[in-house]
Parts: sequence; structure tokens; C-alpha cells
Amino acid sequence: MVTFVIVTVCSIIRIESSSNLLLFTSYCVEDKEARRLFQQIISGVDYCHRHMVVHRDLKPENVLLDHSKNAKIADFGLSNMMSDGEFLRTSCGSPNYAAPEVISGRLYAGPEVDIWSCGVILYALLCGTLPFDDEHVPTLFKKIRGGVFYMPEYLTRPVASLLLLMLQVDPLKRATIKDIREHEWFKQDLPGYLFPEDLSYDSTVLDEEAVREVCDKFESTESEVMSSLYSGDPQDQLAVAYHLIIDNRRIMTQASEFYLASSPPQGSFMEDGMPLPPGVKPHPERMPPLLIDSPKASSCTLPAGCPQHHQSQTPGSEESQVAPGHQESEQTL
Repeated sequence: MVTFVIVTVCSIIRIESSSNLLLFTSYCVEDKEARRLFQQIISGVDYCHRHMVVHRDLKPENVLLDHSKNAKIADFGLSNMMSDGEFLRTSCGSPNYAAPEVISGRLYAGPEVDIWSCGVILYALLCGTLPFDDEHVPTLFKKIRGGVFYMPEYLTRPVASLLLLMLQVDPLKRATIKDIREHEWFKQDLPGYLFPEDLSYDSTVLDEEAVREVCDKFESTESEVMSSLYSGDPQDQLAVAYHLIIDNRRIMTQASEFYLASSPPQGSFMEDGMPLPPGVKPHPERMPPLLIDSPKASSCTLPAGCPQHHQSQTPGSEESQVAPGHQESEQTL
């Protein structure tokens, strides 16, 4: 169970000792403590990416801390879903933590911009300042695009090398989650529960009907679907389709069970045709269908004394209005 991402909507979130990671970035955090927090942040980001979600606004203010000073990634207001072969272009997030491709308006896949932001967060934890900062926004963007930042001498060589990998201007050369997890500095004192081993698929528990449905939709063979599931690639379209089918089936089953649970019991007033007690109104979903003698009847007869009301209720007398289309607005820097 991943514990470093807030996955439940709450009306109140109680933060015991401190509000967010911003308090830690006001001074230099010790190497060991910075690594502990950073490991938790990367665990949460990895969880999001494996579920096809890119945060796009990672910064200390959006990393909450509980009473034990464990990191909790929050504020997914600028997040987006990732799709295979599709790119994002929206320029969003905080300028100091935004990747070069984001502030330049270039296309990006998603994970690489979160990696850059995590690199800035790590630098802020260790140094108590930002690698790229300027009150003049155009100058700030120029610094970010240049990718040149001051590396304090007190930083150890391992963590300095990790920062250089994460703050690469070229997203193709930038470190991935896999690179970070395999880095020597990151692996020190790494709790095993942060990155649990992926459970292998057992052919005995696979839903054969769902597998066949994927085969029909994608014109693939069962062996291809099985290989996709065994690969462990969360972005494989066959594996994603399989899980969507399973999830949709589960949702439909739960909805059906809920409807049956809310249906009136046998012998109820509605079923027996008996009148309801005074003051009790039937639930709209439980009202019996209206009996219409003529299948061609499509309108009701209104009193002749209400010509205007009659006209407004006659089918075809009122033109349908189509709401104008809404274009998604993008927040720009």
C-alpha cells in the first residue's frame, strides 16, 4: 500500500507538526534527512506515473508533512492523464520549479517535467535556496533554459551527480525514475516498502473473458495480451485495456448491487398496488411505469383555456438550443 500520495478526498486534513515542505527549504537540511524525504517524494511520484498521472506542479508547498514528518504529495489541480503516443503542451506550474520545455511551450510527455521539479526540490532541501531564481521573470526563464546553477562545495559528490542528472536541460538526457532509484545516493537506507516488488500475474487468476475482449478490440492474440500483462509495463495499451475492462465490470456490478439494495422489498405498497400512507411520496426510481392505452400517444391534452401554455408544451413547438462549445483554457506562466 502506497502511503505517500493523498488518494482520499477529505474535507479537513490535519497536519500535526508542520504544514508543508516549504519550512524545510528555508535552511539546509542534513543529507540523511533530505534523502529520507526525497525517497518518499519519489515513491509518490513513481506511484502517480505508474497510474498514468503527471502532477506538473511539484514544489515544497505541495508536499505536506504529517506529525511524523512523512511527505504527502497533494494539490493535483494542474495534473493530467498521460496517454501512449500523446504529448502535453500546457505551460503550467510555478516558474521556479518548471522545466525548460514547459516554460518554452514545447511538447512534453509528462514524467520528465516532474523529474525536473523533484530535482529543484532536492536542491532546495540541501541548499536552502533555489538553483534558478530571479525577480525578473524573463531573466529567470533564461537561467532555466541555460541550466547553469551554483553547486555548493559542501554537497557530497554522489548527491551532486544526482542533481546534475535530474536538472538536465535536454529531457532526453534527464534522469528517469528508474535512474533515480538505481543511483547510489538514493539507495542508501531505502525502506523496502517505498517500492514494493511488482506482483507477477498468475495465469490461473486472469479473467479469460476480459482477455478475449481485449483480443477482439485490438485484433491481437491471447499470447500477446498475456505477454503485455507479464511485462509489467503500466503504459502498455493491451495491459491498460485489460485493467479498464476489469474496472468497468466491477463498477457496473457495484452499481447493480446498489440498485437492488435500494429497491422496495416484496409486499411493499408500490408492488401490491396499495396506496401509500398519507404524506409519503414514492421515490422517482421506484414509481411504476405509466400505462398508455395508445402506443402512438406522444402528448397530453391541456385545458383549452391555456392556449399559450398548451403551445409551449406541444412537441416541436420549441426550438432546441445548443450551448456553445467550451474550449479548454490553459493556464500560462
